[in-house]
Amino acid sequence: MAFGCLAPGWVQGAKATTFGREQDIPDLKLGQRVKVDDGTCPAGQVKEVTGAKMTESGLVRAYKCVPRLGIKQK
Repeated sequence: MAFGCLAPGWVQGAKATTFGREQDIPDLKLGQRVKVDDGTCPAGQVKEVTGAKMTESGLVRAYKCVPRLGIKQK
């Protein structure tokens, strides 16, 4: 019963955000994933930036190209 109450908030929080430039990412958190559509990945793919690891000097980002889902929006 409690799971049903939490599920809508959980699904909404899982939604990915897309930025046009990596510099536009305001504050990446540990484990957070955002998509960056800056043209650095092959056709049909978009760059995914993840807050991968916390170090003494700050958050280390991980990058990979993932399939683009949905229609590209301007």
